[in-house]
Amino acid sequence: MAYLLVIGTRKGLFTARSEDRRAWEVTGPHRLDEANDAGMSPVYTVGINPRTKRLLAGTESWHFGPSVWHSDDLGATWTEPPSPPIAFPEDTDGSLTRAWQFAFGADPDTVFAGVEPHALFRSSDGGDSFELVRALWDHPHRVNWMPGAGGAAIHTVLPGTLGAGRQSPEAITVAMSTGGVYQSEDDGASWTPTNRGISAGFLPDEEPEYGQCVHKVAAAPDGSFYAQNHHGVYRSANPAVDGWSRIEEGLPTDFGFAMVAHPHDPDTALNFPVISQEVHLPAGYRLGAYRTDDGGATWRAVNEGLPEEPYFGIVLRDAACTDGARVPGFYFGTRSGDVYATTDDDDRWNLVTAHLPDVLCVRATEV
Repeated sequence: MAYLLVIGTRKGLFTARSEDRRAWEVTGPHRLDEANDAGMSPVYTVGINPRTKRLLAGTESWHFGPSVWHSDDLGATWTEPPSPPIAFPEDTDGSLTRAWQFAFGADPDTVFAGVEPHALFRSSDGGDSFELVRALWDHPHRVNWMPGAGGAAIHTVLPGTLGAGRQSPEAITVAMSTGGVYQSEDDGASWTPTNRGISAGFLPDEEPEYGQCVHKVAAAPDGSFYAQNHHGVYRSANPAVDGWSRIEEGLPTDFGFAMVAHPHDPDTALNFPVISQEVHLPAGYRLGAYRTDDGGATWRAVNEGLPEEPYFGIVLRDAACTDGARVPGFYFGTRSGDVYATTDDDDRWNLVTAHLPDVLCVRATEV
């Protein structure tokens, strides 16, 4: 079995391949289009369709603007559709800044894109073209969704689940900064905020119906959720029914950006603590990951193989992932340009590559 790791950075796209997930062959930066600067532009999100293995990359050319490229040969060549794949309808006041997230529906041709400004798009042709999900754009709360420090982005899209035991092809969960978590159980025709229990200490009402600055939500294999918030780490079996419960006790801080759920064990997740909202450095000035195997009741440091000296690169919200394999691999990249990998049967992290431009996103798959 071989494995593919796709790495989006501030200056281009890189890929890495491995047979054992310990030694990696890294290539890049990939020139998505030799005729312009797109190959060296920021890549804020990448996606790998689990059924077709099509790769998607959300780029942002300084000259040509944002776009979505795709590859059907695992990154060897890339294509941009002739018309802008994601564009707001003329009757809206929206203009695409960038794509922040790709997610894939039950149908192999269904792709969702979370974008900035706060909006959700859907594709029925594998990512060649997208249409705005109007009900979320027209939601009366949207005028009050303010930009977070990273922008006004829907950065988490989780099709197929509303919680444990509440999974269906018509279920969609999204999270955004700063609006919180919203869910649809009718394929996007209507949306409900599901933020009860998530605090927003930066607002006069610290437990509002919506307006929370959720940094990342990850879905566990039973449909439940883990969330890293702007101060606070949470878990919920069913947000609309049970709300959210804090689980950060045992972590060095309650601030961070990334969260990864185990693809097969609902009680296991990884978190990457950051000192604070003012100090974007790893907790304790040492690069580290923390793992729970009991649903957040306890956490343990998983640092073997990581630098022991002071380290200054943090893990951004989309820069950590799993490959979903039977024995899953876990991956993360840092703003210092280093990428690490480990497997579920080995707590030691192995260096994939170092000294890339700052890593914005990573995705991995078996190939």
